Amino acid sequence: MKKIIFPFLILLTGCNILAQKYNPRYLYPQPSKEASKESNKEEPKESNKEVAKEIPTETRINKRDSEYMLPIAPRPLQVTAPATPKSYTLFGEKIPLEMWDVRERFDRELLVNTFMQGSTCYIIKLMNRWLPMIEERLKQNEVPDDFKYLCIAESALQNQTSKVGAVGFWQFMPGTAPLYGLTIDNEIDERYNPEKATDAACKYLKDAYNKFGNWTAAAASYNCGMGGMSGALNTQGENSFYNVLLPEETMRYIFRIAALKYILSNQKTLGFNLTNDDVYQPLRVRKETIYGGIGNLVEYAKSKGTNYKTLKMLNPWMRDKFLSNSKKRALTILLPQA
Repeated sequence: MKKIIFPFLILLTGCNILAQKYNPRYLYPQPSKEASKESNKEEPKESNKEVAKEIPTETRINKRDSEYMLPIAPRPLQVTAPATPKSYTLFGEKIPLEMWDVRERFDRELLVNTFMQGSTCYIIKLMNRWLPMIEERLKQNEVPDDFKYLCIAESALQNQTSKVGAVGFWQFMPGTAPLYGLTIDNEIDERYNPEKATDAACKYLKDAYNKFGNWTAAAASYNCGMGGMSGALNTQGENSFYNVLLPEETMRYIFRIAALKYILSNQKTLGFNLTNDDVYQPLRVRKETIYGGIGNLVEYAKSKGTNYKTLKMLNPWMRDKFLSNSKKRALTILLPQA
């Protein structure tokens, strides 16, 4: 019987302590009984009503806690919408902002993305690490520099996986990736390799440009597919993205890219005051090319003076704990700089 009662008493004591912890009487100083009696004698009841009248309705609290809390005057939010530019270009092509729906769609994405401060600050931090590589690959592939903002719109410069299975910085689907030179098997998924995925994205965009004749339609097709874009243009008898009705996601897609370009190109003006000490620096790595298997990744990492966690973080395209590389592909592995 004692064995049952003793734990029960301990449990009751613990509950009592928690009750005290979250009881307003223990969170705020309460007046002593004598002090409260004296205050009641000195102040007439009418004075309490007068004080209550002075407190704004928005800041009143329940009667039980009123004696322990001070009223806080409300502070109105100071919100200013970012100004939409009168003219703007994307991928080197003019956005027809004279069209009312185009201007309002751009304005919407500008407003929404400007006030996603946490997400935008994180993107700015990552830009310093990843954009130099992306800009270089775009230039070498003769693709407009603005497509770096498409990458940001797709993944926020992170190796993300979408609900439908799109993966990596450029969000390639498993069926599309191999068509543009990315390997996917049990050991390797090169959609997670930012550099190779950027080259693959450039190949896709150039194919789309050759099909549609402009970069804006090519960018839209990156979201809805070349078939979807081509079908919409043909059935509606149009040749411009801005004159065709597409799924809502694609309609917002181009304007989100444009808004990100505007925000990230005008950081200080819009209140994003990150310094060089705030942003993430490029990873200091050395490269090792292999033409065969390396076996157990834990043992391989140790032999190279690092650990499994670091190896996988630097090479997220390695999807298993082993790498046999049975097809003898030339693979470049990133290792911490000695």
